[in-house]
Amino acid sequence: MELMYESTYQAANKVAGTIEEHFLKHLAAAKAEGEEDLATVPNAVIVENMIDVAFWASLGREEGNTTKISLAFLQPCQAGKPLLFEQRLPLNVKVLTKLAPGVERAGVHVGVWHDGNELYIWGTTIKLPNFCFVLDVSEPGLLVVKHRRLVGLGKFTNVAVLKGDQVKVVDESRGLLPDSPAILTSLLGLNSSPLWNDSVNVLIQIAVSMRAHKRGGILLVTPSNNDHWRDSIIHPLQYPVFPAFSGVADLIRQDGSKVTEIYWQSALKREVENITGLTAVDGATLINDQLELMAFGAKITRSGKSTPVDQMLMMEPVIGGIPVLVHPSSIGGTRHFSAAQFVHDQNGSLALVASQDGYFTIFSWSEQAKMVQAHRIDILLL
Repeated sequence: MELMYESTYQAANKVAGTIEEHFLKHLAAAKAEGEEDLATVPNAVIVENMIDVAFWASLGREEGNTTKISLAFLQPCQAGKPLLFEQRLPLNVKVLTKLAPGVERAGVHVGVWHDGNELYIWGTTIKLPNFCFVLDVSEPGLLVVKHRRLVGLGKFTNVAVLKGDQVKVVDESRGLLPDSPAILTSLLGLNSSPLWNDSVNVLIQIAVSMRAHKRGGILLVTPSNNDHWRDSIIHPLQYPVFPAFSGVADLIRQDGSKVTEIYWQSALKREVENITGLTAVDGATLINDQLELMAFGAKITRSGKSTPVDQMLMMEPVIGGIPVLVHPSSIGGTRHFSAAQFVHDQNGSLALVASQDGYFTIFSWSEQAKMVQAHRIDILLL
């Protein structure tokens, strides 16, 4: 195409080529494996154009409200049953700012395509082809590049996050490191399950919901075949749950052939919010690996059989991010330190920690390194 564009948002030009390469690689691999319903790769000029316009639109307001919008690069013929505008609209800041209040609901995407000379908006859609380039305006100055998973449900796979002049590009190879927790590798698209009742897919939805309430919190995921976790919790428990609450667990045990995906998603959202709301209570919420709720508001303490945690591996799945040895207290307050101590004592457990400022960290045990590892994954949850 002959489309030419020169952005005024420097980060758009900086990251456009890298994003094009990401989509070229994944779409080529999917095509080679015989996958169908694949999206068209946007070239670097298109990516730069869309990011530039979206960034400046994110700083605008309509009747006092900030701009939140999701743009998707596809033709109407790939959108299932799209909502088509009678006349196409130019892709510019003014149009996006005016249009945003009507399309800001989750799951609604504004369709963008080109005529060889310029990009335009043709309507909206709730259906996307595989690996479709999506650009979310999440808040002023914050953009997220993502795509629909080829397999797996729920959360899209994030490719890059742009915040002001900062650019973070997701490094998928971080999920290939030894002892990477399943929730990380799934978010990176390395081992996503197509099953609607997969426990890792559900745990991802719990993490997203937990981060969304913006009050911070700790969720401890413990083995269901023992109660060793009790050695690392102060007793008596302030809010024990007995018998263990199985709202989420009962859903994932259901026979998928007997319920519709729409029913399951609606029911899951209610049950997930039922649990994640409790993580806002001071203390830790405890569930087992069957996703049964056992307690909330629990106070973590060092096990009498253990030693104080004095270092751990800290990493973030972004290009240029290098795992570093740090003291747990250096990455946050009491919440992070106590989560690291719990995993240090209870090697078979996970600790998910949400901060009020939006950071989200998974603590797990590395059998190879014989220490706690902390993966900061908020870039994957946006």
